[in-house]
Amino acid sequence: MGRLSGSFRLDGVRVLVVDDAPYVLQVVRDILTEDGAQVTTASSAEQGLLVLQWERPDVLLSDLAMPGKGGYWLIQQVRALPPARGGVTPAAAFTALTGPEHRASVLRAGFQLHVEKPVGLEALIGAVALLANGSARSRSNGSTIQEVDSPDS
Repeated sequence: MGRLSGSFRLDGVRVLVVDDAPYVLQVVRDILTEDGAQVTTASSAEQGLLVLQWERPDVLLSDLAMPGKGGYWLIQQVRALPPARGGVTPAAAFTALTGPEHRASVLRAGFQLHVEKPVGLEALIGAVALLANGSARSRSNGSTIQEVDSPDS
């Protein structure tokens, strides 16, 4: 799998990907790792919360619809944490839930980005780079709200 362009590099960016689909975890891990990121995965929201507090990633990518507790529960728990435990970790909802109502809900919940599945290679890398590059700013003053659409949107 080669890079399509050199517009973003994720060298050293620590990313936590939370999704209940093993194939999604593997594909996203492969894409981001090839671009230089250090990727940790979790297959549930509960596991993701524990890993986030232990690993302190630079960026969180979380599916919304998972069995049991989902991505909305996860972001609520993350945002309730103090900053020193990961409470201000920049986060993207990585989801097949599309449309303006889902985007608005995701952003109100505490995610900075709404990334629609399926997402193109460059859009995924760009979303992670945007969150990682804005993390210092995000941790100090909120963040810029963005959305990343699927290539067909």
